[in-house]
Amino acid sequence: MKASVIMSTYNAEAWLEKVIWGFSVQTEKDFEIIIADDGSGPATKALLDRLASEISMPIVHVWQEDNGFQKTMILNKAIMAAQSDYLIFTDGDCIPRADFVATHLAHRQEGYFLSGGYFKLPMQTSNAITYQDIVAQKCFDVHWLKQNGLGAKKTGKLTAKGFMAKLLNFITPTKASWNGHNASAYKKDLIDVNGFNTQMQYGGEDRELGERLFNKGLKSKQIRYSAICIHLDHARGYVDDATWKKNNDIREYTRKNKVVRTVSGIDS
Repeated sequence: MKASVIMSTYNAEAWLEKVIWGFSVQTEKDFEIIIADDGSGPATKALLDRLASEISMPIVHVWQEDNGFQKTMILNKAIMAAQSDYLIFTDGDCIPRADFVATHLAHRQEGYFLSGGYFKLPMQTSNAITYQDIVAQKCFDVHWLKQNGLGAKKTGKLTAKGFMAKLLNFITPTKASWNGHNASAYKKDLIDVNGFNTQMQYGGEDRELGERLFNKGLKSKQIRYSAICIHLDHARGYVDDATWKKNNDIREYTRKNKVVRTVSGIDS
């Protein structure tokens, strides 16, 4: 297969189903879907069992017991389960536009990782999106989104195409960092840095991986106006100040000491 798409999830079946529908209508079909499941209950497995018979892409369910927020650990397990040499990362709350996988594959390059973004939706709009809207790609149409509760918001990520998308990728002040909802890299590079740091919970764990890839010598490409996904709204009950401080301290150590390979990663 040309790619393995890895997406994290935790007890969010309604959003996960919409995301998988989004991947089922990709222009590029030669990829697998790997669900990095951080301890969801039986409803998630039942959903994936049903969808596996309804879409053409293989679905691989990588699950671990619920022991709090351990996303980094399950992502490392998903990396090792991947059958492709090129891995695209997203989250189970981000619906991809139909050219999402094709765009990542078109921009992949040895010595680089790719950095995309997302377009955040309010809850009303997130709930309004149906299977038909995803198949018809209405949920990426600004007029449709505004009819369904989007409100006033800059929409350049959704409307930029061709040369304009390339120009915006080039001039955006946003750093091309590793963003867990929209990033990709060669599997061998991720294994070389030992994957995600499993000492980290929510808050900066994706950026820390990207910083170690930079320390390894990789560069990054900005594709935030080319590889498009829309982010469905949800609460974040797992965020706390102590975790942020711990994660920031780890990131500071990684930067200061030019750490490439974490001691708490895939092989731990």
